[in-house]
Amino acid sequence: MKLLKLVPANTQIPFLRFARMAVFASIAAFIGSIILFFAVGLNLGIDFRGGTLIQIQTQGPANIGQLRDQVGGLGLGDVQIQEFGAADEVLIRVEQQAGGEEAQQGAIEKIKEALGSSVTYRRTEVVGPTVSGELARDGTIAVVAAIIAILIYIWFRFEWQFAVGAVVALVHDVGLTIGIFTILQLQFDLSTIAALLTIVGYSLNDTVVVYDRVRENLRKYKRKPIDDLLSQSINDTLSRTVLTSVTTLLALFALYTFGGEVIRGFVFAMIWGVLIGTYSSIAIASPVLMYLGVKRDWSEDAAEERAAG
Repeated sequence: MKLLKLVPANTQIPFLRFARMAVFASIAAFIGSIILFFAVGLNLGIDFRGGTLIQIQTQGPANIGQLRDQVGGLGLGDVQIQEFGAADEVLIRVEQQAGGEEAQQGAIEKIKEALGSSVTYRRTEVVGPTVSGELARDGTIAVVAAIIAILIYIWFRFEWQFAVGAVVALVHDVGLTIGIFTILQLQFDLSTIAALLTIVGYSLNDTVVVYDRVRENLRKYKRKPIDDLLSQSINDTLSRTVLTSVTTLLALFALYTFGGEVIRGFVFAMIWGVLIGTYSSIAIASPVLMYLGVKRDWSEDAAEERAAG
């Protein structure tokens, strides 16, 4: 069991001493992510942009140049062709065709005629403009609704300061995840939305564990300075937080390495989310409590002093 103990017992790391630096760095990163989102934009997948996606397998390593020549002259508009994992796996994306579902199906038939029987078709997806718009809207609503529900839940379970701290941490995590997808121009699709919702749940779980200990220590240490109390609460839960994060990351890295290209974007978002969620539960959620002035109940001490007098 000692080998599994990644963090020594009774750590006394003064986390709140670095709170201002961490908060400023996070605010700068969040603002940068928002600016990049509006200036550069996400690399939206077919789920949100609409169009046709065809995954093929060639006989031997794919000749991307030859495939572009075969498909590029079909008059289908913007066509993107790229390797997809193995050297013989290719992903073909065709922009949304005017004319609705029939035009999309017609584009698939043209591509199949151009490529002939020399390739194997592994996957074909068609998303129309109405569906893609609904998916984008519903995905955004799902993330926003999850954050609002969490705000209400934490408010009822703790105090409003805890609710604000948890939501600030969650918005921070979602914002930075969108930022990293914008910087790296990774494909952003429905699986990424699922990853964002999972990140929200994971980050909330970490934050609630810390907040539970904060609440216990607020009752136990009535006159302890709030920054020392918050640092102690983080230290008390640090071993559990680190062990949970490391074991989760081990599974995610295995999936990222061996799970194939199809789920790689989802797994990358999860890896980033676990890292940033662990950071935010320590460096964002707790300092917010200090800045908002978490409520302390002095009534028990006053009653004891009157009884002693």
